[in-house]
Amino acid sequence: MSSSSAAPAAKPPMRDALVAAAFQLFLERGYEQTTVDDIVTLAGVGRRSFFRYFPSKEDVVFPDHERCLADMSTFLTESAEDDEPVRRVCDAARLVLRMYAENPAFSVQRYRLTKKVPGLRAYELSVVWRYERALAAYLRGRFAGRPDGTLRADVVAAAVVAAHNNALRSWLRSDGKGDAGVAVDHALGYVQAAFGRPAHPRAITPLPEAGPAASGGERAEHPDDVVVLVTRRDAPLWRVVQEFETTLGRA
Repeated sequence: MSSSSAAPAAKPPMRDALVAAAFQLFLERGYEQTTVDDIVTLAGVGRRSFFRYFPSKEDVVFPDHERCLADMSTFLTESAEDDEPVRRVCDAARLVLRMYAENPAFSVQRYRLTKKVPGLRAYELSVVWRYERALAAYLRGRFAGRPDGTLRADVVAAAVVAAHNNALRSWLRSDGKGDAGVAVDHALGYVQAAFGRPAHPRAITPLPEAGPAASGGERAEHPDDVVVLVTRRDAPLWRVVQEFETTLGRA
């Protein structure tokens, strides 16, 4: 053989070959009509090889979620004490988006398949629940000792997942066109605005005692007076933000 002959293409890893074979059959025959035996036959491997990588046929539809969940858990575990908690869980959710965006065609294909198969929708919900529990567990640790700390953690985790999934599904419905990151950032921005802390909070200076010099014309000459909002210590942050916006509106 001539040294200039092209080398044969490398075979894909067995795990990838099983996923490719499974989706080819799902599209040709339908999910319910495809068996594990069909998948391993097309992939050219044994049954034992399939179960070495995937506990069930459902798992082959979501091959990367275990890795992504592990990456998210590590990301949260490695958080620094001065990391703003809500921003941190929003960044953790972006790891899930990155997994989907790495292969838009496969992600759209899986989305369409999941919509058609009730069992896969139920499986997907269980996966989403595990992401939410991971976020909530981190937040519970960060909010420990605060009034309603556990409640706050669970509400924020649910809000992050809802915002992320809303943007992600919109992107999938568009066949993976456009920048999914922009949509997810926009959605998560709502969560950070409602529950988080600004990256560079502006200091609020108490106003001096009101007196003759602080009334009338002097106020008109200083339109940038500081507004001080008095609220209960245990008030939820979304309520504080709402009251602050209302106060500014009246001002």
